[in-house]
Amino acid sequence: MIAYIKGNVLSVTDNVVIIENNGLGYEVCCSANALGAILGSQVAEVYTYMAVREDGVYLYGFKDLAEKQMFLKLISVSGVGPKMGMTVLSGMSLNDLAFAIASSDVKTLSRIKGLGKKTAERIILELRESLAEIPVTSDDAPAVAAVEFTEDGENAVLALVSLGYGKSEATKAVKASVEEGVTGLENLIAASLRKFA
Repeated sequence: MIAYIKGNVLSVTDNVVIIENNGLGYEVCCSANALGAILGSQVAEVYTYMAVREDGVYLYGFKDLAEKQMFLKLISVSGVGPKMGMTVLSGMSLNDLAFAIASSDVKTLSRIKGLGKKTAERIILELRESLAEIPVTSDDAPAVAAVEFTEDGENAVLALVSLGYGKSEATKAVKASVEEGVTGLENLIAASLRKFA
């Protein structure tokens, strides 16, 4: 499994980048975020996912681990393959995507070109369920274990976890935001993200 590539940029065509590393050229289908970071650069580094199919082997590239983790969550949804996963990632920012899933905003997800309403509903249903199964506390953080959130607080934690933050640190960030008097899902997510800056 090829998980990461760093090397010289040989060519950029549409969303496909060829990266040379130790004499080998890797053809990588990149997300919009990864492509934006690569354009104009002589050297590129991307986190990758290798998909092996009957018609070939494909590499998909991401700007960072958080984006790759969101991609892996997306392709775990029935009916969502790597190409659709890349389409969704390129259709909106990670923050907006996590917020849309956490708030069950089918309308916003459906605005992504090529993503139908039924698939958007399935993404929300399956990802929210899988995220909800992940406890937002940990044994090594007893102070966080006693935290009880409103629905907005719980959804803010889920949104942060879906962006790649740890359950414990996400809970602490949301808890701190709540204690500061921040209310509303979107405001909680934004305030909590600022604590990681």
